[in-house]
Amino acid sequence: MKKHKRMNLILQFFAGSKRFLAAAVLASLLTTILNALTPQIFRFTIDSVLGGEKYKYLAGHLWIMSLLLIGVAILSGGALFLTRTYTAKAGENFAKNLRDALFFHVQRLPMKWHDRHQTGDIIQRCTSDVEVIRNFMITQLLEVFRTVFIVGVSFGMMMAMNTKLSLLTLLFVPIVALYSTIFYRLIARRFTFADEAEGELSTAVQENATGVRVVRAFGREKFEMERFREKNEGFAKLWIRLGTLSGLYWGIGDLITGLQVVTVIVAGAIEAVNGSITVGEFIAFASYNTTLVWPVRGLGRILSDMSKAGVSFDRVEYILHAEEEIHSKEGCHKTENYEIYFSHVNFTYDTEKPVLKDLDFIIPQGSVFGILGGTGSGKSTIIQLLNRLYDLKDEDGKIMFGGRNIKEVPLEWLRKNVGVVLQEPFLYSRTIRENIAASVPEATLEEIREAAKIACVDETIMNFVDGYDTLVGERGVTLSGGQRQRIAIARMLLQKTPVMVLDDSLSAVDSETDSRIRKALLQNRKDATVILISHRITTVMNADRIMVLHQGHIEELGTHRELIEKQGIYRRIYDIQMSQDDRLQVEG
Repeated sequence: MKKHKRMNLILQFFAGSKRFLAAAVLASLLTTILNALTPQIFRFTIDSVLGGEKYKYLAGHLWIMSLLLIGVAILSGGALFLTRTYTAKAGENFAKNLRDALFFHVQRLPMKWHDRHQTGDIIQRCTSDVEVIRNFMITQLLEVFRTVFIVGVSFGMMMAMNTKLSLLTLLFVPIVALYSTIFYRLIARRFTFADEAEGELSTAVQENATGVRVVRAFGREKFEMERFREKNEGFAKLWIRLGTLSGLYWGIGDLITGLQVVTVIVAGAIEAVNGSITVGEFIAFASYNTTLVWPVRGLGRILSDMSKAGVSFDRVEYILHAEEEIHSKEGCHKTENYEIYFSHVNFTYDTEKPVLKDLDFIIPQGSVFGILGGTGSGKSTIIQLLNRLYDLKDEDGKIMFGGRNIKEVPLEWLRKNVGVVLQEPFLYSRTIRENIAASVPEATLEEIREAAKIACVDETIMNFVDGYDTLVGERGVTLSGGQRQRIAIARMLLQKTPVMVLDDSLSAVDSETDSRIRKALLQNRKDATVILISHRITTVMNADRIMVLHQGHIEELGTHRELIEKQGIYRRIYDIQMSQDDRLQVEG
């Protein structure tokens, strides 16, 4: 059943190139037939032209036989060229379709899936494993057909000349097939371990490259080098074992092949001396035997590569069969109402204690709502649920968006209408202009600058030598944390979403810049709902309502004035964070 599903999947990725594959197979068959003619031309020349009286004209004009051999060789070369060309077209198109399917599917996988898998391993599956499959499809898959053709044609020719010698040759085929199968299983198992080790090695490199500043800042170079050395050493040992196993396989294969060639030549020589076959037949038979030996000999390499491709295909299938996000159910509708209601929401990550406990609150449309809380209080989890990066179980409450269960709102529409800026925003290795316009690629420079001005980053950008055409390093490492956050805010503002969320995205800017951004944001938000998440009192104190989270549950909820008078946790945080002059200014 599994093999049947895999075959259907393979055929699916060959869509658009099956004609190339069919042409390659036919060209390979033609090449085999043409190559099989050469020994017969030699046999005819030796036995009938040089050793007989019937073809005296040809005996006096051997150049004709030479031209015939050259003609067959040219046709064979042309057929081989077509074989390789069509195989490459089919194989590369197959790999392209597979890469597209993998990349597009990964984009649709839920966050829970990404949480369980390392980035390096995902990259490994989408690159190296695809390359292993591609190599097999381009090189070894055709060899399977070619081997079948060669065995069929060559063995047929041999049977026509001498049945006894042909059966003697046939005795070695089961031996080769048996030991090839044994090594196939051994290599497949070890290749799985080696492939997984390569994924871990890729992860180590990826983590070190993206976290290079942290490594340098904390002087962890020696630790990281030792960690990489251990993984690299383990990876090398696995491939050394594979190489040893492969060397053992080829050594035994050479022994069996040598025995087959010697046995057939000795037996053929005896037959020729006894007059059972002619000299020309003996030479042709030896030629067919050599032709037959090497494809059968290569069966092990094909099986070895097949085992590697099989392991890689299993790893690729694992991604392709992973369940995608549920984008929308039947009856899903958009909404013009942007009121948000968390109704008795509980949430737990797979292996952790409850993160949110019985949250019940409303964010009215067009309001400014503040969420205050310390690290681990559940602030960011609320936004991940609102953006449906994670979905609630039915028994864990529900989130209403515009009067509808959020699961009944089309996912793509929801994310286009809920703009989010994270504390650690992601920037592409492109220009600042391209990063801001990522949400609206068709935006003009004037529109981009307008969004940047509200985010208080336009002046900073214009001070760069290349302005908005300044290239940003990988993940924005050439910019400060505050600059990255402000560019991300500009990107979200350009999108002009009816719901805007700033998830601690002003943490890396100073208080004065924080105040300027919030003031500009609130002045230009129009009717948008704004959710401000922070651990800083000044960021949320001017919100219409403020929710204080503590260990996943609502500790307090009200306006700034109400919470100050309540003398609870909000007041304590306020007293700690605000200076006496600031408190008098605010309270006055």
